[in-house]
Amino acid sequence: MKKITLLFFTILFSLTISSQKKKQVFKEGEWLRFKMSYSGFLKAGNATLAVDKDTLNGKEVFHVTGKGWTTGIIKWFFKVNDDYQSYIDIETGKPYLFKRKINEGGHSKHRNTRFNYETKTAHVHDFKNKTDTIIPIGNVQDMMSSFYYLRNYDVSSMKPGEEIVLDMFMDYQVYPFKLRFLGIEILKTRFGKVKTYRFRPLVQAGRVFKENESVTIWITADDNKIPIKLKASLAVGSLKAELEAYKGLANSFEIIYD
Repeated sequence: MKKITLLFFTILFSLTISSQKKKQVFKEGEWLRFKMSYSGFLKAGNATLAVDKDTLNGKEVFHVTGKGWTTGIIKWFFKVNDDYQSYIDIETGKPYLFKRKINEGGHSKHRNTRFNYETKTAHVHDFKNKTDTIIPIGNVQDMMSSFYYLRNYDVSSMKPGEEIVLDMFMDYQVYPFKLRFLGIEILKTRFGKVKTYRFRPLVQAGRVFKENESVTIWITADDNKIPIKLKASLAVGSLKAELEAYKGLANSFEIIYD
């Protein structure tokens, strides 16, 4: 249970893939809220994603924020409060600054990572341990920026079984994520029937995930390309996240009426 919100953000930020179009897929003011449940019935928590604009080193950037927290019975014996923030280039989607401040049952991390593309390095400042670390990088995304960057990735010609690999920087390391496209599915949601793209990552089986193909995510197949559902089979139990509310979308939310 202690990894519920971390699992949600790690999976979500690394797996949100979509079709690239000239139309803007997100804008300032977009806000998404998800509800998470454990083993199908026990409410585990909530998560939100928000887009704002800010200025970093004299440059206008997107400032995106992801927050997650436990609720209900889970909160009684294990409290989680996670905050992820990324400042990303409006044109290229590259991250300049990533902030991670989490507290999960007393286990906490507070780190800022600055990406320097001239020196091809990431500077990680750890507030808790009072350390500074320089790490060489290539073409990477952080946990937050990957979500928005990949919403513009072109998968319009992908066929079921084809895969995409993304390099994500997290906790002093670069992690390759291999994503498998499963196809198109009409999904029943609280908003109505929605046409979606379905993806599955190849994750490491063991302590957290039950199998290598334990996670599935559904992305709306409209001009917004937002995650609407996620399911994961864990080593113990299962995790489900569903879109509960939204506002400020750049485009119409396409619902199938029949």
